[in-house]
Amino acid sequence: MMNINEFKESLSQDKPPANLNAYLRSLWLDANNDWDSAHAVIQDIEDKKAAWIHAYLHRKEGDNGNARYWYNRAGKEMPQVSLDEEWGAIVSTLLQES
Repeated sequence: MMNINEFKESLSQDKPPANLNAYLRSLWLDANNDWDSAHAVIQDIEDKKAAWIHAYLHRKEGDNGNARYWYNRAGKEMPQVSLDEEWGAIVSTLLQES
């Protein structure tokens, strides 16, 4: 099982590690400045984890109305923390579940 430090170290690679699930792959792509690919990976997954990532991506994009919709679908409030802090919280949560 990968930890947050190993995940962050993998960000220097050319492509995401092969063993990443779609959720973590989306966040990996986002951290590598590929918002469009990150969004494409997550947009068709219909669960609360995907909704949380989808919300985060739209918050990062600056589309707070759309972000609020997805936070609601995820059962979460729009956070008051930085985007980096939220990214870290999502990644940590997902890594603990894997």
